[in-house]
Amino acid sequence: MIALLFPGQGAQEVGMGEELASAFPLAEQTFAEADDVLGYSLSEVCFQGPVERLTETDVCQPALVTTSIAAWRVAAEHGLRADVVLGHSLGEYSALVAAGSMPFETALRIVAERGAAMHEAAQARPGAMAALLGMSDADAAALCDEAGDCWPANYNCPGQVVASGTREGIDQLLALIAERGGKATRLAVGGAFHSPLMEPAAERLRPALEAWEPQEPKIPFLSTTTAKLEDAAALRGNLLDQLTSPVRFGDAGQAAVEMGVTGAVEVGPGRVLSGLMKRINRRIPSRQVGAPSDLLGLESFSCR
Repeated sequence: MIALLFPGQGAQEVGMGEELASAFPLAEQTFAEADDVLGYSLSEVCFQGPVERLTETDVCQPALVTTSIAAWRVAAEHGLRADVVLGHSLGEYSALVAAGSMPFETALRIVAERGAAMHEAAQARPGAMAALLGMSDADAAALCDEAGDCWPANYNCPGQVVASGTREGIDQLLALIAERGGKATRLAVGGAFHSPLMEPAAERLRPALEAWEPQEPKIPFLSTTTAKLEDAAALRGNLLDQLTSPVRFGDAGQAAVEMGVTGAVEVGPGRVLSGLMKRINRRIPSRQVGAPSDLLGLESFSCR
């Protein structure tokens, strides 16, 4: 069994998708579709930058979905098959496109609104995030409770938890960890993503999600909010809860292993999720598809 992994915000880089679009008409067409839907040249931002524009939340989110879907479409033409799909936060939208639950055009419109909503919420109430290293999920959650005004935001894999909260809350959390000899790193973000501080973003996003009619996934969709397989009836609620709830990629990855997954393919820019899967279970080999050279031997890998 093969799991497809779709990356979230933070995986972006200037130049992503350019080689694929130059080599494959299907990828070029995918970027052209995005340009038409969004009303500006997203492809130019992806291929040429500037990086400041690419990292703007309302641009970054459709850019990552477009690059991931371009890679997925080309990979599918080259024999990639999947038994389950999952994505890290934003990557769930790419996963739902691949599963046939959400049209690509709809995903672009929703994630552009999602990015704008998250940016607005972060501007109204700035927050911070920090990566906590080498501690259990339970210990990380207890430290957040002790610090106050911060919450676990990403349970990424064993030994890696990201916390999110007010600037004061994250400052207090980092001070507690330093006092006790632990390791933590402040992340370069301006918002408290996947925390209660994103409730205004969820409310703004609600109408866009309610206007979408989810289709039953043709490929099983494993939510990284619930770490369970979800059907069409649950999808709107999952994507809304996603903004204020922690990403449970570690639990979802373990669930995939318990389902019988024997290999994983990260579809889109970066290799972060492949690394997380290795820490979840070292026996699960991973591949990445983001450039033409990554397509070599892909069909035989996906027949595991």
